[in-house]
Amino acid sequence: MRILVTGASGLLGLSLALEAAKEHTVIGAVHAQPLKNVPFTTLSIDLLAPEAVERLLEQAQPDWVIHCAALAIVDACESQPLQARKLNTEIPAQLAEHVARGGARLLHVSTDAVFDGQRGGYTEDDLPNPLGVYARSKLDGERLVLAANPQALVARVNLFGWSLSGRRSLAEFFFNNLSAGSPVKGFTDVYFCPVLVNDLAPLFVSMLEAGLSGLYHATGSECLDKYSFGVRLAQRFGLDEHLITPVSVADAGLQAVRSPRLTMRNDRLARALGRPLPGLSTGLERFYQLYQQGYPHMLRRLGG
Repeated sequence: MRILVTGASGLLGLSLALEAAKEHTVIGAVHAQPLKNVPFTTLSIDLLAPEAVERLLEQAQPDWVIHCAALAIVDACESQPLQARKLNTEIPAQLAEHVARGGARLLHVSTDAVFDGQRGGYTEDDLPNPLGVYARSKLDGERLVLAANPQALVARVNLFGWSLSGRRSLAEFFFNNLSAGSPVKGFTDVYFCPVLVNDLAPLFVSMLEAGLSGLYHATGSECLDKYSFGVRLAQRFGLDEHLITPVSVADAGLQAVRSPRLTMRNDRLARALGRPLPGLSTGLERFYQLYQQGYPHMLRRLGG
């Protein structure tokens, strides 16, 4: 299959493209961060430029499109709401319309942040209630994608992994600081169900191969608070977990409101694929093994 991955230099897009390229022909769309010496074709494009979506699809000629590109920094969305809407709502809608017209399949990546986190345990049938600009723009993107292309897939995720910059995921935040002996804070009242980015590539491919459509929660099979996540990571890497101070998110002084209990059920996707989704224990173990194999250093060498 020819797979177009947008946002191919981002936290999710790069690892996804590298994993998928082992078995498929991958075309990675990049913009601000070019890539070099990657085992897939790259196309440099500004998705906000006029007719950029049409040109990208014409050049790539994909069978499948996995749309990872987004403005995903929550506080940046609060200060740039128009940019957030363009990237997280309008571009996905355009992409869905043109992909449907050309006959390819689309998987659009969304977020657990569409919920307000007041109770947790959310299913795909629960009513979202986004709290900030990022969450609202992503929810609007979901709805417009499925309205324009009912055969599309929307996958809500919360992920961690190694990135090109080394500073994009919560796991890297804990690893970088603890490795340097720097104290950090971990939220005891913010819960999530993270999945390793490298585990999402085969999961997304399986969803497309199975011909699925509609909304799915593609989250990890284990949920925990962010403080506990940091402790688990510290223990696996042999770092000092006591450098992590447990705190409440209310005391962090963050610009955007965070939803406290973003735990989501992934039963629907597990049933559709006939197998359980990856858990945190296996994800953290692979995250550790990737570090041992020099994966973070290899990613940094790919920056153009």
